[in-house]
Amino acid sequence: QVQLVESGGGLVQAGGSLRLSCAASGRTFSSYIMGWFRQAPGKEREFVSAMGGRTYYGDSVKGRFTISRDNAKNTVYLQMNSLKPEDTAVYYCAAKTYGPGSRTHYEYDYWGQGTQVTVSS
Repeated sequence: QVQLVESGGGLVQAGGSLRLSCAASGRTFSSYIMGWFRQAPGKEREFVSAMGGRTYYGDSVKGRFTISRDNAKNTVYLQMNSLKPEDTAVYYCAAKTYGPGSRTHYEYDYWGQGTQVTVSS
């Protein structure tokens, strides 16, 4: 079992930056692929980024967002720069065991509660 707790969401102006954190507990953190997803009202959950053996970014955030992890702290981060109003969503941290696939939400085993990110114009 893995418990994930997200923090760092909030309200920022367009062009600003925000760093999300996801603290994990319950199992060996390094044994999991970690991912970030987001969901805006009326939209399906969208892949943002994942980090395991390889690192991936969704097309809409590539070049602006950076995923990182600190295994010693059992924490994964999402640094978000050059934020746009269309980045507004609830952001979720997720974990899955190593294996094929990392960019679809139903592949993940554990989820955080989500944190709201709102980008104003």
